[in-house]
Amino acid sequence: MSMRTETLSEKNVSGDPRGAVSILSWTLRIIAAVILLQTLFFKFTAAPESVYIFTKVGAEPWGRILSGVVELVAAVLLLVPRFTWLGSTFAIGVMAGAILSHLTVLGIEVQGDKGLLFALSVIVFVSSAVNLVLHRNAIPLIGRRLA
Repeated sequence: MSMRTETLSEKNVSGDPRGAVSILSWTLRIIAAVILLQTLFFKFTAAPESVYIFTKVGAEPWGRILSGVVELVAAVLLLVPRFTWLGSTFAIGVMAGAILSHLTVLGIEVQGDKGLLFALSVIVFVSSAVNLVLHRNAIPLIGRRLA
């Protein structure tokens, strides 16, 4: 393999071709999945904070429920090695919507949370984006071209 086509997933500093990247990938996936799963309780139980957020963006109750379902699917797919690329894609999409809502309608701080929900959205977005880059070769049809 030439130096031009080497990717992060093929070589790391320690010389171990898969170990460090695998640990990084699993760490990112677990972080994103735990955050996504933790917030489901609030969405599916119609917690006042969730109802407030989705009412303010004009998507209550269907937006709250639908985003919860997509987040659940994303969290599960993130943890399935064959489909982690798809889970990352779903998580990136949902978090892009959340971040955009915070920046345009809600504000960084929502109901005195000191920006926690915004920060969690950014963490999931970044974790999922890096994971998608690490697993880009697994994307059907275009993955091999991205190597």
